[in-house]
Amino acid sequence: MSTDATETRPTDASPDRPGAINAVPVRHPGRWIAIAVIVILAAMLLHLLLSNKAFDWRFVFQAMNQQPVINGFIKGTLLVTVLSMIIGVGGGVVLAVMRLSDNPILAGVSWVFTWFFRSIPRYILLFTMGTLGILFQQGIAFGVPFDWKIIDWLGLSGDWRFYTLDANQIFTGIVAGVIGLGLSEAAYMAEIARAGIMSVDPGQAEAAEALGMSSGKVMRRVVLPQAMRVIVPPTGNETIAMLKDTSLLLAVPVIGELFYQLQSIGSTYYKTFPIAVAATLYYLAATSVLMVGQYFLERHFGRGFGTKAPRAARPAGAGGA
Repeated sequence: MSTDATETRPTDASPDRPGAINAVPVRHPGRWIAIAVIVILAAMLLHLLLSNKAFDWRFVFQAMNQQPVINGFIKGTLLVTVLSMIIGVGGGVVLAVMRLSDNPILAGVSWVFTWFFRSIPRYILLFTMGTLGILFQQGIAFGVPFDWKIIDWLGLSGDWRFYTLDANQIFTGIVAGVIGLGLSEAAYMAEIARAGIMSVDPGQAEAAEALGMSSGKVMRRVVLPQAMRVIVPPTGNETIAMLKDTSLLLAVPVIGELFYQLQSIGSTYYKTFPIAVAATLYYLAATSVLMVGQYFLERHFGRGFGTKAPRAARPAGAGGA
């Protein structure tokens, strides 16, 4: 004997089954108010830029296209930025390695250098660099650092200095600006590089040394490549800050600099505000390019960090065992 089993399915009207959820989207009136305020402010700014005669856009673009201004942007802004960052990054890495050294003298020298140059505002540092020639009126001599009277007192004779530089040529112009900005940047880069080096697991260096690599090779091939992920973002910010700080070369002074040349044009034609607008446009364009370069560098050195390898695609039709 068999019994037919009948299956009872709940209908839509069954009280055991919940009905459709009538979801109501969350309202965000504050967002729309903020967007409206932003649109209104943007329209007001655009109207100000186009209608206010104080901008004098024709004069702005004429000033920007002057050859001394272009040369000042290339040499006094871009070139000084590149050279100063080369000194700053190279010196910063060396100082960071010294600071992390077990030798107390090397660590102490690095700490004193960093303390000194981080404590002085860059404008005052550049102003001081432009006046250092008074300390070396006879030039900067290389050799045994003894005065001729001391040499005579020791019973010796002759000049033990084999090379002399003219201090008035070193501590003036672009050279003084590059030295001052580079030394100041090295103090900041030392802390950035030190943080990057310390972010690398010490086991990496220990494993490399166990394989017979020297300390210098471990630093170059193992530690620094991994530390670049931490070093690159703040270094990009420092580069952008350095480009803007080239306007402080007025303290040296450096006449072949962008803002100096623009100020000269503004003083000649009594156009102060349009000159400020012209300088702003130059710096906006340059920093925008640097920000794009920083983005690609960060993406390059950040490859493989915090990501998972994609799973291999499963062949179609493959079934479980």
